[in-house]
Amino acid sequence: MQKIILFTVLFSILPLLSRSEESPPNIVIIFTDDQGYEDVGVFGAKGFETPNLDKMAAEGRKFTQWYASQAVCSASRTGLLTGCYSNRVGIHGALSPGSAHGINPEETTLAEVCKSKGYATACFGKWHLGDHKKFLPLQNGFDEYFGIPYSNDMWPFHPTSKFFPPLPIFNGNEKQSFAEPADQKMLTTRITGKAVDFICRNRKNPFFLYVPHPQPHVPLYVSERFAGKTERGLYGDVISEIDWSVGEILNAIKTSGIDDNTLVIFTSDNGPWLSYGTHSGSAGPLREGKGTSWEGGIREACIMRWPGKIPAGTVSDTPGMNIDLLPTIAGLIGADLPEKPIDGLDIWPVLSGDGENPHDGYWVYYKQNELQAIIASEWKLVLPHQYRTMGGAPGGTDGTPKRYSGDKTVKPELYHLHTDLGEQKDVAEENPEVMKRLLAIADKARAELGDRLTKTTGTGNREPGRLTDEEWTALDKEHWPEGNPRKKKKG
Repeated sequence: MQKIILFTVLFSILPLLSRSEESPPNIVIIFTDDQGYEDVGVFGAKGFETPNLDKMAAEGRKFTQWYASQAVCSASRTGLLTGCYSNRVGIHGALSPGSAHGINPEETTLAEVCKSKGYATACFGKWHLGDHKKFLPLQNGFDEYFGIPYSNDMWPFHPTSKFFPPLPIFNGNEKQSFAEPADQKMLTTRITGKAVDFICRNRKNPFFLYVPHPQPHVPLYVSERFAGKTERGLYGDVISEIDWSVGEILNAIKTSGIDDNTLVIFTSDNGPWLSYGTHSGSAGPLREGKGTSWEGGIREACIMRWPGKIPAGTVSDTPGMNIDLLPTIAGLIGADLPEKPIDGLDIWPVLSGDGENPHDGYWVYYKQNELQAIIASEWKLVLPHQYRTMGGAPGGTDGTPKRYSGDKTVKPELYHLHTDLGEQKDVAEENPEVMKRLLAIADKARAELGDRLTKTTGTGNREPGRLTDEEWTALDKEHWPEGNPRKKKKG
């Protein structure tokens, strides 16, 4: 903590040589894990405060209809970093330790887009796109990496499964140590220190900083400085520490003299894990949470700040999705788009003003290539599918989850999100033309990427990166030297 404060003091008194206004902007993306839509002060948080995020919103723009491309870890991160729906590039769900596949090195990541224009790049936090060396950040466009390779519950202390190997903490390509509970308590602080240091070291040249915090994914951990400080309990404490981290990053940007030339984006990978109850966030008025295509699973709190470029103190209800960040940033820095087709589009007019979203609709997939919804502005078509739900019952307490039950939609349903945020009233019969238009978009999605539910094969799907049998066997032995306790197939 003292080192972080020292950086701020030192760089507030050093004479800084800032880059000219014509220089390409720095890019900072702060990406939390399983944070609920309501878990930011300006989005309605209860039981804790987020003064730094609230200030960021006052100095920037709040986006009330921002989406994750899927409601689960690996798939959502794939969308953010490739600009593609994750099923286009073969990533589904949340990859387990020792997975035989991961991000394909032939895909172009946002980090590689930035590096093509001379940017320094860093990832500090949770990766979750494969834990073999060839899938890790340094092989996919990042100059620096510190953090964990997958979710922080994938370790031997999991409350419902003991079949995970020790959780490694990476520094670059090397395993620096294995995480114990005491290490998890300090991860947010350590990640923040790395981020501040990276900003200060690169203040005179353009950089892309990606900060995918492992929290507030369960198990919840917080440093002693923030423990027991909020009415909400441990979950509120964790969000308070993340808010502090945002403040430290923004202060480092300001004291480095690059405030007017830095775009900062804050959002989350998916909605709250409702089965964990008191250790879960809140989706507020939205329906359901993580692991579903209802709004509570995919609609995320989002704030963007860039003084002089994004209007301060404004709110946008125009839709956007994390797949749009790659092409939008590429446009801002003058970089070429990836050679292979991507799904995101440049939405800078939406971020900076009152421009219209260029998509005819967003395709909401989940599980193993199931098309479950189409979102087009204020309209949402929900297609027949099964989903998990707590059914209004409370989740678990103290980090132990309760079981979900199952439910399903049996016919296409239509919701008007501007007047029915909770997706309670199906208005399909009253809006036949809207249904016709959105069903046509669904047919377009199926033709391009397929749909397991309708047994449709797409023409635009690509393979993920895959390990050879030798690579997979070696990785398996690395995780479980005495033998894998789980019987699993390569995949």
